[in-house]
Amino acid sequence: MMRNMKLTWYPDPVLRRRAKDIAEFTPELAARVETMFEIMEGEGGIGLAAPQAAWGARVFVTRIPAGEVEGPRRVYVNPVVVSAEGRDEAEEGCLSFPDIRARIVRHARVVLRAQDLEGRPFEEEAAGLGARCWEHEIDHLDGILFITRFKAGDLLQAKPKLLELEEKHAARTRAGRKART
Repeated sequence: MMRNMKLTWYPDPVLRRRAKDIAEFTPELAARVETMFEIMEGEGGIGLAAPQAAWGARVFVTRIPAGEVEGPRRVYVNPVVVSAEGRDEAEEGCLSFPDIRARIVRHARVVLRAQDLEGRPFEEEAAGLGARCWEHEIDHLDGILFITRFKAGDLLQAKPKLLELEEKHAARTRAGRKART
């Protein structure tokens, strides 16, 4: 696993920053992406955006199940939604918000344009869980937290867990400061 890449939890500030485009397609990019897959798979997720791995780059990875079968590993560099249509509401979770879930409205179908690890452009279309995952990960790249899409009641219900995550973050930050002094 690459140094400094680890799963990042709310309220870490990296999660609220817009990620920067990738300009160079290097072996380091491929190594970082491999680490992202390790983090995502180790946590049992189906998608992970670079900011969730403490890296402010416009990259996300997925491994979306196809029925009972685990789907292929996919990498999306500098992704852009080309079109989106329909409406789909379903329960959603996020690795950066452990034990917090809510029903969120997303598009039912999404067309995405991105680049692969060599910088070659491609376009894909997804519906259902795939479209939901892509939109969730692109929100991360734009610094949008999934809790901002919660209905008021769901946010109220999540409040105790959010406060707990905030307290843990503050304690880690204090411990890090003490270690440096």
